[in-house]
Amino acid sequence: MVDPEVLERIAARRAELDGLEEQLVKQLDQVRAERDELAVAERVLARMSEQIAGERAAVAPASAEVGGRAVLLVPHRDDSVDEAALPGDYRRILAIVRAADGAVQVRAVGEELGLQVEVRGKLEPLRAKLVKLADRCWLHKRGDGKFTARL
Repeated sequence: MVDPEVLERIAARRAELDGLEEQLVKQLDQVRAERDELAVAERVLARMSEQIAGERAAVAPASAEVGGRAVLLVPHRDDSVDEAALPGDYRRILAIVRAADGAVQVRAVGEELGLQVEVRGKLEPLRAKLVKLADRCWLHKRGDGKFTARL
């Protein structure tokens, strides 16, 4: 003969385990749903990363080879090309000219860049870059040889 108290304890434990099972099933469903959401997020992120990489490649400074040396090409300024298409040193030059309170001389830009402005030969490559930016409509070269930012 089975003791009724033991049967009662077994029934109580079975009810307790059924409740626990219900909680675990609910948690498992939540975990699976979140895992599915993460998989979708990974796919979206991968697709966006590919698009961004393609866009960056499209606006990356083009390079060419001149005399066996790789050189960066400075694009002409227009609505479809933004500042990011410029090589880094050209962007720094452009930022310095834009930050100035008016027209700037090559020497002032050189000082801001930390060049040895006393040595004329150090300023000539910088002058060439400023002129190139002016030729490509990023800057304006005034008649007195100073440069201003185009709006």
